[in-house]
Amino acid sequence: MTTGPRRSQPSGGVQSVERTFDLLELMADAGGEVALSELADRSGLPLPTIHRIMRTLVSAGYARQQPSRRYALGPRLIRLGETASKALGSWARPYLAELTEATGETSNMAVLDGEQIVYVAQVPSRHQMRMFTEVGRRVDAHATAVGKAMMANLPADSVAQLLTRAGMRPETERTITTVEGMQQELGRIREQGYAVDDGEQEVGVRCYAVAVPGAPAGAAISISGPEGRMTRITTDDVIPLMQRLAKELAAEITTA
Repeated sequence: MTTGPRRSQPSGGVQSVERTFDLLELMADAGGEVALSELADRSGLPLPTIHRIMRTLVSAGYARQQPSRRYALGPRLIRLGETASKALGSWARPYLAELTEATGETSNMAVLDGEQIVYVAQVPSRHQMRMFTEVGRRVDAHATAVGKAMMANLPADSVAQLLTRAGMRPETERTITTVEGMQQELGRIREQGYAVDDGEQEVGVRCYAVAVPGAPAGAAISISGPEGRMTRITTDDVIPLMQRLAKELAAEITTA
């Protein structure tokens, strides 16, 4: 299905650069590997233009051509992604620290990378019993509050493709394991403005998350802790705080 160019009007930038990033984003949305015809279909750009851009990306190491003639994201993007994740983590820590100070629980920031989420920052709780997720850890999106918060901002067809590619392994008996079930869950998240992991990733652990609006590649912040303590935190108090911090973080990211 043709979706047309991702930017509907000139932004004042260099058109070829904008087109290059559009194609890279389309490749990422498609799981990292596409055919030229798919890029043409989704971007609305002429095949010769796409072919010229892809040749340049391949020669620079930001894309590679498979034996099947399909194009995949290249290894040089890894360094860019790692550096960007570190920068996001640095920007996020003061906001996470405020969240941990207010709630007493561990706060995290994660970004969506392909079919998985990656934790890029954390401020731990001062409680002796606390949640700890190593920065840099990758987990499937469907069993986490941060993953669900980010997926709630994606179109339904993109969510279905992401979940189909990744699979929906049951981490606990509470994990949502069907696309239909997840689509219903995401509808609830859009209505209430936050996501919950109620023992879906790890038994006895509860997590609340909100998306960082407008963050590149998708991002979310969360608090997590033992279910017994987390149930004493009222969403009426903590969710407005998390939404405010997410908006302030988004403003810093977009102006940096």
